Amino acid sequence: MWYNTKAAGVLGIQYPILQGPFGGNLSTVQLAATVSNLGGLGGYGAYTLSPDEIINIDQQIKAATSKPYNINLWVSNSDVPSGGITDAVYENTKALFKPYFDELGIPLPPKPSSLFLTFEDQAEALLTTRPPAFSFMFGIPSQTLLDEFRKRDIAVMGAATTLDEAVALENAGVDLIIASGFEAGGHRPSFLDKSENSLMGTFALLQVIKEKVKTPIIAAGGIANGKGIAAALALGASAVQVGTAFLVTEESNITEFYRQTLLSYKSNHTILTRAFTGRLGRGIRNRVSSDAIGKEAELLPFPLQTQFMSSLRKAAFDKQQTEMILFWSGQIAPVLKHTKAADLMQSLITETNDYFNQTYNN
Repeated sequence: MWYNTKAAGVLGIQYPILQGPFGGNLSTVQLAATVSNLGGLGGYGAYTLSPDEIINIDQQIKAATSKPYNINLWVSNSDVPSGGITDAVYENTKALFKPYFDELGIPLPPKPSSLFLTFEDQAEALLTTRPPAFSFMFGIPSQTLLDEFRKRDIAVMGAATTLDEAVALENAGVDLIIASGFEAGGHRPSFLDKSENSLMGTFALLQVIKEKVKTPIIAAGGIANGKGIAAALALGASAVQVGTAFLVTEESNITEFYRQTLLSYKSNHTILTRAFTGRLGRGIRNRVSSDAIGKEAELLPFPLQTQFMSSLRKAAFDKQQTEMILFWSGQIAPVLKHTKAADLMQSLITETNDYFNQTYNN
C-alpha cells in the first residue's frame, strides 16, 4: 500500500502525512492531537517558547494523544551581530516604517532588545520530555546533541532547501530529511546560503535530493490534497508535510479574520519577503511587503524586525488592515477547501487511496 513507507515506519505512524509545525503561536495541542489520532504526525512549532513552556506543551500533547507527534525548533534563533545593532541602523528602519505607524495612529517602538531564547536550552527541554519526533530548521544541531536524541529513541528530522543542505543533514545522521520547496508558506529554512539563493520548487528539490542521498525524504511545499501526495510519492518522497491546508483549519490558532483571508482571492498572490521578521518567508502580498522590495538593507535582522513590527501587526489586526499584516501562506492556498482538521485528514487519505486504486486497477 502507498502508506507503507520507510518514513511511516521510522515515525511509527499509519499514514506518511505530517502536519506542518507552525511557529509564532499558530500551533495548537488540539490540531497536533487530531492529526496524530487519525494516523498522521501532528506537529507543534515551539521555537518561541521557553523551556518550561515547551515541557508544558509536550505534557498537554501527551495527554491528548497516545500516538506519535513532532515538536519543532529553530537551531539558529538570531541573525543579530554579537555587538547588537547601532542606533543609526534602528533610525533607518524607523524612517522606512514610520508612515505605517502614523497611518494606524500608534507610536514607533523603542529599540528592540537583543536578548533571545537559546536553542540549546530549548533542546534540553525536549530531551527531558522525550517527544516521539523532533524536527529542526535553520541549521544542524551539534553531533553531541543529536546523539542524545538518538539515545532516547527520538526520531530526528532536519529541513533542507538545497541538495547541499540535504547532504549535510545526511552526513549528520538525521533519520529523515524535509525537502522544503519555495512554494511553502512561512519562513525559508535555508542555512548554508542566503535564502534568496536557495529557491528550488518542491518536486525539483525532491528529485535532486533523491538522486544523491539515501535518507528518506519528506516533501514539503505546495501539497494540499491527495493528488499532491501521490505525485510526491511517485517522485520518491517517503512522506509529505502539509502546512497551509492545516493552518486554515479551525483547530489551528489563527484568527477567523486570518482564516477568511486565506480562503479569499487574496491568497492568489503570495510573496517572499523579509519585511515583517527580517528572515525570508512566504505570505500573502500586501502594501508593506511590496513597498519593501529593494529596501532589505534597511530592515532589522531577525528577530529584531519581528519585535519592531509587533505593535503594528496588533494594531492592523484590530483594525483589519490587511495591507499591513503578513498572513503566512503557501502558493497552494487557492485550492484549499476544508476548515476542519479531521475532514482534511480524511480527505487526504481517501483521495490518495482513490488515486492509487485507479492507477493500479487500470
